[in-house]
Amino acid sequence: MDAFIYNQWEIPKDQWRYGLRSSASTGCGWIATHNALHLLGYREEIPDLIRYYEYQLPLIHGNLGTSFWGPALCFRQWGFPVKVIVNGKQFDRAAKEAPASVLFYRWKSGCKIGAHFVALHHTSQGFVGYNTYRNSKGPDFYGESLEAFLKKRKYFGAVLICIQKKPS
Repeated sequence: MDAFIYNQWEIPKDQWRYGLRSSASTGCGWIATHNALHLLGYREEIPDLIRYYEYQLPLIHGNLGTSFWGPALCFRQWGFPVKVIVNGKQFDRAAKEAPASVLFYRWKSGCKIGAHFVALHHTSQGFVGYNTYRNSKGPDFYGESLEAFLKKRKYFGAVLICIQKKPS
């Protein structure tokens, strides 16, 4: 596959299983990695990405998704310079300086609590994310500030992983 994945819910339930579950349910971590690689001009076979993350946490084996530090470890292992930021006030500046970033955040809806990964980058119009919403059909516009985007949606516990291109 040579294109972005915009909506993990459109992945057929039997395609690209992640542990015992479907990638539609728990695949946002490998999908954000796939999309960030695409932003950087690289590609990796999807079954290889899934296998990498399943073995990163062998006891969980992808069944609960990807660990929040997973993409940073993955990109570092592949030789990409990576910066991990946990202070939301620093997100905008850091993400503007990186050709690709992966944003991890937690959400709460009623009694349900979950987490999600998205790949993003900054353009002249603002931040653009990939695989952001369940009904996404293309890139999603976040506005000029990641901090404001997260605050508006009441997302919390965010971590930003900024990825630079590999040194020549």
